[in-house]
Amino acid sequence: MGSKSSKKQELNNDQNAKVGEQSSPTILRFFNRKWMDIWRGNPPGPVLLMFGLITALLMSIPILYVVWRSMFAGVDSWVRLLDGRIPQLLWNTLSLTVAVTVCAVIIGVSLAWIVVRTDVPGRKMWMWLLALPLVIPPYVGAMTYIIVFGPTGWVRDFWRDTPWLVNLLGDYPINIYSFWGVFFVLTMFTYPYVFLIASASLRKMNRNFEEVARSQGMNTRQIFWKVNLPFLRPAIGAGAILISLYVLSDFGAIAMMRYVTFTAAIYFQRASFDTASASVLSLVLILLTVVILWIEAKTRKKSKYYQTSNTFKEPDILSLGKWKVPTLFFVSTVFFVSVLLPITVLVYWSIIGIGMGALDERFFGFAWNSLRVSGFAALLCMILALPIIYLKSRYPSVISSTIDKLSYAGYALPGVIVALGMIFIFNNHIPALYNTFYMVALAFVVRFLPQAMQAGEASLSLVSPRIDEAARSLGQPPWKVMFKVILPSILPGVLAGGALVFVSSIKELPATLMLRPPGFDTLAVRVYVEAKEAFYYLAAPSALIIILVSIIPLRYLLKKY
Repeated sequence: MGSKSSKKQELNNDQNAKVGEQSSPTILRFFNRKWMDIWRGNPPGPVLLMFGLITALLMSIPILYVVWRSMFAGVDSWVRLLDGRIPQLLWNTLSLTVAVTVCAVIIGVSLAWIVVRTDVPGRKMWMWLLALPLVIPPYVGAMTYIIVFGPTGWVRDFWRDTPWLVNLLGDYPINIYSFWGVFFVLTMFTYPYVFLIASASLRKMNRNFEEVARSQGMNTRQIFWKVNLPFLRPAIGAGAILISLYVLSDFGAIAMMRYVTFTAAIYFQRASFDTASASVLSLVLILLTVVILWIEAKTRKKSKYYQTSNTFKEPDILSLGKWKVPTLFFVSTVFFVSVLLPITVLVYWSIIGIGMGALDERFFGFAWNSLRVSGFAALLCMILALPIIYLKSRYPSVISSTIDKLSYAGYALPGVIVALGMIFIFNNHIPALYNTFYMVALAFVVRFLPQAMQAGEASLSLVSPRIDEAARSLGQPPWKVMFKVILPSILPGVLAGGALVFVSSIKELPATLMLRPPGFDTLAVRVYVEAKEAFYYLAAPSALIIILVSIIPLRYLLKKY
């Protein structure tokens, strides 16, 4: 009886095994089919995919970690900040963002219209000159305006030494350490975002539509408002979102001019070791950034303007007539205030600084630190960007699109939030790298990897996929094809992206301030520290070098726009 039951049991086991063997291939076939569907029948190799996934994870972890920490900051921290601090910071941040964005858009569109569509003298020259404020970091601009208009500045001294001015208008009226001071500085150094993008749109605008409007009896002003402006809305929206995100993320100019927004508050909370409050404020700023990006995406979907004419005619150059002199005065004033005055101040103080021995061993040490950390970050970005853009271009899918979006996480958010996330992660989980040069470089990678991706992607779009297919047909895996076949073809674009990352890293201030190891100062840090202490002869040479290096990507931007 026992032997019969054991044989029956063995028979059942054999049957179950056969069923399992049959179902196992079925499940594998199902997942294999799903996997092929995701990649549209062309999945990447495991090495390439793993490289992309790890990179995306590294780029997004600091931000996700800040969000996670803020969730567990404690009810007391949330209640205390919501009672008074957050409403005031929201008002300061939003009012400044809206004011700067509106004013910069008006100035940028006006200048673009003048330079592209009118006969203002020196049109081609002004296209270069009016883009130059992009190479001046706002914290450098803030320092120069403090030197000129501050409580002990040149204008104040002139005012004090001119009795009739004091008798007529009273005491010196300009308070640079105010909302209006920060507003003025940020506006002067962000309007080129709109200027460049609007200029590109105006050059591509078809004259046919204007001729039709003119035949309907419209004058130049009506044509601008009813024909040109609707076509300019995408360009204005793109420039406005760049400016808004920049104002939200700026720390240097705001801190120098003693105005407190979310970025400054996060930095000061972290400096006082109140990481719970810093993480709460970071979450609010992240939500604010996401809301702005969402609004921009919604308005862009609803506002679509196409030029459907089959023939293209370049737009007319309008004669300014009696308005030529006032227009030239307006353009020259903007250039003087945003470029000529800051550069003059820096050259003046640099000459004094060189005479007083500012270019000493310490100065060259700061310059070497800047070159070293920025160069390392640029090299890492060039290496990490390649698999991501290759996956996105050659293997389009939900997975590659998600990897691409995660890689942009640090780019849309302020440096203080990225730095805070790095502090949380490295202090708690990777203490060996905490307070090291590598931590600063990795923060730069999280912040600026998308710049390398954008430049590389533009070059990759010009390389035919058939080249990849030919290499794959010879038995080469995807990662080898990428490095041995594709990389040599797109190397100029990759190097251009590396140059953009290098320049952005040299200028980056909040992340460097928060993450630098003891004794590791860069040129940006020295400009901030020396300017705060009013040692302008020490700050000016560093600022001037940052500006000279920042001219590198200007040609790329002018070519792009």
